[in-house]
Amino acid sequence: MPQLPIISGKDFIKFLLSVGFSIVRINGSHHRLKHPDGRVTTIPVHTNQDLPKGLIRKIIREDLEYDLNEFLEIWNKHK
Repeated sequence: MPQLPIISGKDFIKFLLSVGFSIVRINGSHHRLKHPDGRVTTIPVHTNQDLPKGLIRKIIREDLEYDLNEFLEIWNKHK
């Protein structure tokens, strides 16, 4: 199984913005993002803390509807 990168909330939002998502609303430290095709996700941004690996995996699989390898390929191009 491929290794997930360590990602902060701010970096993950920058990545999502670069792949077509836009910020719909911000409620406290939670940013709600939506893609034109209907996919939505919520990213917590707590100062500069890294997101837990389980949360990243859940967002990739269920919210973004990406395969883990597909996500890593897009992520590496983004960086």
